[in-house]
Amino acid sequence: MIKKLEAKRSHKDKSYSKNAALLSVLFMGLGQMYNKQYWKGIAWALFEILVLIFYLKPIMSGLNGLITLGETPQVRQRGRIVEQGDHSILLMAEGLMMVIVLLAVLVLYYLSVRDAYLVGKLRAQGQRVLSFKETMRNVWDNGYAYILITPTAICMVLLTVFPLVFTALIAFTNFSSPNYLPPRSLVDWVGIEQFLRLFTMESWRGTFLGVFAWTIIWAILSTLLVVFAGLFVAVVLSQKVVKYRKFWRNIFIIPWAVPGFVSILIFRNMYNGQFGVINEMLQTVGINPIPWLSDPMWAKLAVLLTNLWLGFPFWMALFTAVLTTISKDLYEAAEIDGATIVQQFRKITFPIVMVAAVPLMVFTFAFNFNQLTFIYLMTEGGPTNANYNYAGHTDILLSWIFKMTLDNGQYAIASAVALLVFLIIAGFAYFNLRNTKALKGEG
Repeated sequence: MIKKLEAKRSHKDKSYSKNAALLSVLFMGLGQMYNKQYWKGIAWALFEILVLIFYLKPIMSGLNGLITLGETPQVRQRGRIVEQGDHSILLMAEGLMMVIVLLAVLVLYYLSVRDAYLVGKLRAQGQRVLSFKETMRNVWDNGYAYILITPTAICMVLLTVFPLVFTALIAFTNFSSPNYLPPRSLVDWVGIEQFLRLFTMESWRGTFLGVFAWTIIWAILSTLLVVFAGLFVAVVLSQKVVKYRKFWRNIFIIPWAVPGFVSILIFRNMYNGQFGVINEMLQTVGINPIPWLSDPMWAKLAVLLTNLWLGFPFWMALFTAVLTTISKDLYEAAEIDGATIVQQFRKITFPIVMVAAVPLMVFTFAFNFNQLTFIYLMTEGGPTNANYNYAGHTDILLSWIFKMTLDNGQYAIASAVALLVFLIIAGFAYFNLRNTKALKGEG
């Protein structure tokens, strides 16, 4: 008898929750009304009515524009625009925005169905259903954290996710100068054609591989040089035999205190092959002028040295702070055991400071990988490389993208390169951060 009652009650539970969920699937709010939550049901129903009246047509139009990228080309007669035509890129942006709106509506639709199902389940179990006022108070009390972070999440979607997805979509079109620039002409979806051009066409493949190789070399060397230079200066200044250590630290921190773009422009003038201070000083001692910015090898050396000058003070300050946390007892015990200064550095100092340095080194590598401002102000990617498409010897991937978009209108293939850069950096950062003990709370 008891089993029959339990089975009957279980069936009743499923019936209430199932009926409420199905009614909400048919129209938002019906499930809540079925559960006798009339004001909540009216609120959900009004939301769906507003969506159907004001957003259904824009959503359908946006999705159509995203799929077709326009169907009416611009018409000109005698140099005058007779019919404006469709703007493919604007249609893509509007369509992508409507996709985000549609996803938000679907999420709310799911929450409406889920709410009706859960309340129906409580009702079938004989529990009291909350009133509208009690529901709002419960949402405020239990969902306060979500209410606070929702505006930030929306801003993240609009200001970060939307541009990333938009850039990725352009990579699958033929948006480029001079033949596919809207509104004068329509843009078409071409699939992975741009990526195939990067890896199959000799000129594009050579440019991509050459710029990519230099970007990796630049990111690695520029990171390691500033880290180990900062570590060297910090260790030297921590020695007891060095007097006026505060004075020397203040002197070495000056390059970091000066605005970076000012220092870069000063170094650019100092490296000038005709009137640069460095070449004039070399000539005074009988050394021929060096083509710092016109020779590929010297130009790359110049940017590395300048970055070293600008970057090592930060790492010197960081390592100085870390060194003060190391117990002096460790060094005293090492001296008693007969360890030399070099051995103390290898066995004590270096392992401890690297625990703090490795996570920042990962971020510094990613930052240098995308260091557009420094390269552009220092060399503008030069000197020119005749074998490259729109790139010079010191161009990194991001400065190459900059040139292809703003100077040459090659938006589609530039977006393809940008997407590859994003995937490379995201994969590198994820792998390194996941395997970095300092960020996992491990010793």
